[in-house]
Amino acid sequence: MKQIYSFTEDRSIEVKEKKAFTLVEVLVVVGIIALLAGIAFPNYLRTRIMANEAAAKAGLKSISNALETYAVANGSYPLNTTALLGPVLPYLNVDLFTGDHNGYLYSAALAAYSYSVVASPANPNTGLTTYTITTGAVLSP
Repeated sequence: MKQIYSFTEDRSIEVKEKKAFTLVEVLVVVGIIALLAGIAFPNYLRTRIMANEAAAKAGLKSISNALETYAVANGSYPLNTTALLGPVLPYLNVDLFTGDHNGYLYSAALAAYSYSVVASPANPNTGLTTYTITTGAVLSP
């Protein structure tokens, strides 16, 4: 802090301390904050993408478990995904086939004795890998 000296009416010296930041000090602080944000933001995005991809794999495993359970109970796989969401005993609690879930979109190709479910990223900022799970719960990237 800078000290400012001034004379009073009775000719004594008064010392005042300046309580403000200089422009250079403010710019240094802003530069440091910008540098830290530049380092942290890409790490945040990478972590978010990894979390979305893990959620997509978990969603595919849940769908596969629901399809396999349905097949055991009914003798074949359902021909549409709405059969997994029945009101009496739902095999899936959440309809993953409508809308965006954790940055991924799900689509299914169902037949009586086989299935293939694909989870693809809604956009490049939410995920990078498309995952597929097929009959017998075989997950592939």
